[in-house]
Amino acid sequence: MPSKQELLEEVARLRAENDLLKKKCNKISTLPLNREEYRRYGRQMQVPEFGGLNAQVKLKNSKLLVIGAGGLGCPALLYLAAAGIGQIGIVDHDTVDITNLHRQVIHDTNTVGMFKAESAQIKIQALNPNVKVVTYCEALTNTNCFDIVESYDIVLDCTDNPASRYLINDTCVLLGKTIVSGSGLKTEGQLSILNFHNKGPCYRCFYPKPPPPNSVTSCSDGGVIGPCIGLLGVMMAIEALKCLTEFYTDENFRPFLALYSGYSPQQKLRTFKMRGRSPTCEVCKADCRKVTRKLIESGKIDYENWCGSLNYEVLDSNTERISAKQLAQIDFGVPTINPLIDVRPEEQYDIAHLDHSINIPYAQLSQTDFLPESIDPTKPTYVICRFGRDSQLSTKALQNRLANVKDVIGGLDAWQREVDSDFPVYW
Repeated sequence: MPSKQELLEEVARLRAENDLLKKKCNKISTLPLNREEYRRYGRQMQVPEFGGLNAQVKLKNSKLLVIGAGGLGCPALLYLAAAGIGQIGIVDHDTVDITNLHRQVIHDTNTVGMFKAESAQIKIQALNPNVKVVTYCEALTNTNCFDIVESYDIVLDCTDNPASRYLINDTCVLLGKTIVSGSGLKTEGQLSILNFHNKGPCYRCFYPKPPPPNSVTSCSDGGVIGPCIGLLGVMMAIEALKCLTEFYTDENFRPFLALYSGYSPQQKLRTFKMRGRSPTCEVCKADCRKVTRKLIESGKIDYENWCGSLNYEVLDSNTERISAKQLAQIDFGVPTINPLIDVRPEEQYDIAHLDHSINIPYAQLSQTDFLPESIDPTKPTYVICRFGRDSQLSTKALQNRLANVKDVIGGLDAWQREVDSDFPVYW
């Protein structure tokens, strides 16, 4: 049996040990990051420009919203999640398609058919479980935009159409949110920071009116090189980090527009200084504001209608159009019928085309009166494109030059579905 003195000494030792453990626990609990986070983010915290531990804590406490989990949003999401953003919201109503995978690198073959927001969430949680991910598998609309955007510190606009850009811009300006805005097509793109600290110029300051509908081309129509759009997404992530860590301040920030070209022939990045807020902007100037939250939420501001769309329905389906099945019955080998005119761009025509067709791109048909010698104005002529849209416009343009011209309803997409399932689909 230990003596009383020995017991007292043991109690004293245990108390001292307990006090030491308490001090260690208290010290650990007051650390702004946990031990795993110190190791995970250590390499970026060492970079002087980043801002050290304080900058990392700012990222951990920040909330960032990415609208569009496509070619721009995917690389941005990966790098921002890896950097340690505390909460990332993802807005996207679309699902993953196999045509996305060459550039939308956060998705993979196993998530084809899944909502893009949920597919991105899976990859982010695997990459960095410290990040809270909130998904919105819905389109951003007049009725939900303020509720979704309101709780976030900064917004990345990774959309690809003017109507969405104006809606995002107006919502963020009215809520006082900074926007990192990017866009890209084919081998080129641009990047800007809008409404910085609710003081910088907004999208409407630069573009008070939307572009003509016929000047807007989507990735599905114009194509895109994956690394080019991905590089723009990475640059957006960098700009978001600079905003969130307060590298940019009211004193040092200057409005800019960065233009990237991947094939010119060497890669090129040019940055231009932009003017400040427009004194006549309809949303960011309070004294002349014509765009308000009430008007947006009520639906009185119709972004889709305001931005407009190209009307492809210019032909009579009964007399000026034929089906893909009817096209299959035509013998283009006889001399009484002109070759089938395929009005897709040359690059698309080279990927796959029908026999007995010739390529005259719509852009060429609409701008000149040129027709090759193989086209006899007196013979029946048929026009085809990918989905039956440009072929309608082309047919309309050819009606004053050809006696009998018709387009194919649904284009090559209908041909693949209704006539030849082995025809290569690249869209």
